[in-house]
Amino acid sequence: MNEPQEAIQAAVAVIRAGGLVVLPTDTVYGIGADPFQPAAVQALLDAKGRGRDMPPPVLVAQAKALFALTKGVSAAADALTAAFWPGALTLVMNANSSLRMDLGDRGGTIAVRVPDHRFARDLLRITGPLAVSSANLAGHPAATDVDTAIGQLGDRVDLYLDFGSTPGLEASTIVDLTGSTPRILRQGLLSAAELGEVVAIDG
Repeated sequence: MNEPQEAIQAAVAVIRAGGLVVLPTDTVYGIGADPFQPAAVQALLDAKGRGRDMPPPVLVAQAKALFALTKGVSAAADALTAAFWPGALTLVMNANSSLRMDLGDRGGTIAVRVPDHRFARDLLRITGPLAVSSANLAGHPAATDVDTAIGQLGDRVDLYLDFGSTPGLEASTIVDLTGSTPRILRQGLLSAAELGEVVAIDG
């Protein structure tokens, strides 16, 4: 399914029913679920063969969602989101203590990203935040097209949205903002040098 409005309607129905949807992002295809439904998140982890010790990040449509999801938006978070969102930057922040999401064993933190993909953001504006992890089995290459995702995940997923190939296999860069200095947890599409032009970076 690749007609945007039809795809959004179908995806919203599946997500609200607690199902799983494979959708395109600006890096690779992702498998998404409603983060407010614990059974849906567990189904996502099960589909990938991943344990609760690796909770999925949350995709949102715009940076202001951080105010609801996290304990506070620091100057570093403001600077990084202004420079790199939408884009391949995932921020790990202290989660809002009242947040009713069971993403796994996240230790009071939450990983958040705004994807630079118009369809994904259009969908997120309707669904709200989505738990999204790369559409592949644990230990296998991430999918840059729907056929690869289907080959790995099969009927574990309720709906596949085909929007052609995504830009590439390089994932987002993950930056930890829970300490006093931003720290790179995973080097991805954005380099330390690029991040360092905006904020002081450790690692």
